[in-house]
Amino acid sequence: MKKFVIQVLATIIGILLITGLSVLGLLFFIVSSSSSKPTIKDNSILEITLNRSIMENPNEREMSIFSIEDKTNVYLKDILDLIKYAKTDDKIKGISLKLSDPEGGYAEISEIRQALEDFKKSKKFIYSYSNDCSQKAYYLASVADSLFLNPNAIMEVAGLSTEVLFFKNLGEKYGIDFEIIRHGQYKSAVEPYIRENLSNENRLQLTELLNSIWSKISGDIAVSRKISVENINIIADSLYGFIPELSLQHKLVDKLVNETEYDRIIKTKLGISEGDKLSKISLSKYKDVADLASYNKNKIAIIYATGEIYTGKGDNGIYSKTVINQIKEIRDDDDIKAVVLRINSPGGSANASAEILHELEELKKKKPLLVSFSDVAASGGYYIAMAADKIYAQENTITGSIGVLGMVPNVKKLANNVGITSDYVSTNTNSLYYSLTQGTSQDLRNIMTKGVEMTYKKFVGVVMKGRKMTFNQVDALGGGRVWSGKDAVDNGLVDEIGTFDDAIAFAAKKAKLTQYSIVSYPQEKSSWESLLGKMKSEEEEDEEEIEMEITDKLIRKELGKEKYRLYQKIKNPDKEQGIMYLMPFELTIR
Repeated sequence: MKKFVIQVLATIIGILLITGLSVLGLLFFIVSSSSSKPTIKDNSILEITLNRSIMENPNEREMSIFSIEDKTNVYLKDILDLIKYAKTDDKIKGISLKLSDPEGGYAEISEIRQALEDFKKSKKFIYSYSNDCSQKAYYLASVADSLFLNPNAIMEVAGLSTEVLFFKNLGEKYGIDFEIIRHGQYKSAVEPYIRENLSNENRLQLTELLNSIWSKISGDIAVSRKISVENINIIADSLYGFIPELSLQHKLVDKLVNETEYDRIIKTKLGISEGDKLSKISLSKYKDVADLASYNKNKIAIIYATGEIYTGKGDNGIYSKTVINQIKEIRDDDDIKAVVLRINSPGGSANASAEILHELEELKKKKPLLVSFSDVAASGGYYIAMAADKIYAQENTITGSIGVLGMVPNVKKLANNVGITSDYVSTNTNSLYYSLTQGTSQDLRNIMTKGVEMTYKKFVGVVMKGRKMTFNQVDALGGGRVWSGKDAVDNGLVDEIGTFDDAIAFAAKKAKLTQYSIVSYPQEKSSWESLLGKMKSEEEEDEEEIEMEITDKLIRKELGKEKYRLYQKIKNPDKEQGIMYLMPFELTIR
């Protein structure tokens, strides 16, 4: 009886809560509809800060579960389009970059930088100001006509590094073993679990990768700042950017000023008097004002493949069933004439990658399929690109990693250390081929080794077909080794260095379209649509899973993209069991 009363009360409270939210939503909609659309004044500047994560698709957006307000989300494609729009907008006279530490990869930053380079053809100005400046921020800011720095700020120009965490000693301390099966001398994704430091092969590929990416970054800075690459390296080696006066002396910046003086300089540039207000507009507000959307019956679809690859359905990554449903929807939509697959993924499940590739190959039979690589398109992320008519990458994209690995955890020592033992009976030799406490049988290890070798040959076979290479050619580039986008073009793994927009333009050309509109998958939902979808899903999903998903979103928002990936590694080691197409390491370049 007590349980019945509690359930009735909970139902009543739920109804009242939903009714209350609906009323609030209606009021908010009325207020939002009645409020005037933001306008942009004459003689304005577009101010770009990149204070939030650079997002590529709606699944990455930062939503608060405590807010029903729909905020304007600005994605990478929006940033590129808005800079292009501002180029011909008579009300925008220039761009002001106020950058500190943008959270995005160097390939994404490079795309924005190229858009700014193109903007400068309009003869409008770009100025930059920093109160502290990370290396990514400086790489982007260096494109400006004039750079201004706070007299007490640090300018981080130090070259590139990456740090790999190793868990072998942690596993030994607590009694956790990792049984590893891999193909390829460079397939070092498992190294953190079996070593205390980098192998020679991994150190070699990381060194060559960083040098290739740094060559692009330092070269771009050198051209923009009109100083030699040699001097850029001297500055980086000596950390001159950490002292503002040395930043000025070595031509990293043009002037040391406070922010008020910077605004005064822009006013002078625009011919605005001292007492008048400087008109600035942010990217999110400019998106509300700019007329970017152009409807046309003929469409180009963009599929965003972001994150690790998993089987099943889900949002926070590339889930095979979810992506396959999108592909089928696109394939059956006659208004969609071409497709661009935008990949930012280190890979993941071999099975899920193969399922996605199969559906992409079916899609390609009906429509042109172009691929654009973002920061990372490695292992499974590279594998799913093999259906493409053409692959574009940035010079500092990380790609390749043609290789296979398998990993199975064993906690027998841990169990024994805390007083737990196990025993078993079985009907056949390998009925208990694996358990956490017993580990793997020898026969399982043998069959997994065979499976890894067969899966590697399948991977190579797919690349042979997609890239029109021989087995020996692919195998020489494989073994799990990663390459920069520049090197991948040189060795034939990628077709061309090009931007996201270059891929879209070529897709239009393949489809013989001069006018078209863009449709994105996954499609962005409003906060209310997400809320209603969540309410509906509660009928089908376990309540505990929903609570975990909400908690996960809050943690992701708090940690940011890079730290959240590490959190996922620690939280979900089981997702990396079995045979994987996964990049050889968790790589964060600083």
